[in-house]
Amino acid sequence: MTHVLLVDDEEALRSSLSYALVKEGYQVTTAEDGQTALKLFHKQVPDVMILDLMLPGIDGMEICWRIRAFSDIPILMLTAKDQDIDKIWGLEAGADDYITKPFNTRELLARIKAVLRRRAGSQSPPQED
Repeated sequence: MTHVLLVDDEEALRSSLSYALVKEGYQVTTAEDGQTALKLFHKQVPDVMILDLMLPGIDGMEICWRIRAFSDIPILMLTAKDQDIDKIWGLEAGADDYITKPFNTRELLARIKAVLRRRAGSQSPPQED
């Protein structure tokens, strides 16, 4: 089962998005702040991370940089920061996708599937004839 680490400080969003992810067949772990997210990440490395930028304590950008230092798991930033420069910084920090709030849950689920599909495809060497 694909494990998702969902990091957001909004309890209502964590709850509703967790419900949608579980309904799609994902195992979900949630964190409400950066410190907890890093602890959970090291305890059980997820297959994909959904990460808010504006978190108490360690912000999402710092979490992304720290994780990118040793891991290439797909990271999708899900944030209210919608300026072009924020998107650029997020992608340059190592995010695989950047989605702004408010968002469509079905679109987010499709984007998760897409990054996981790309990751699975990149781990398989091409077949030679």
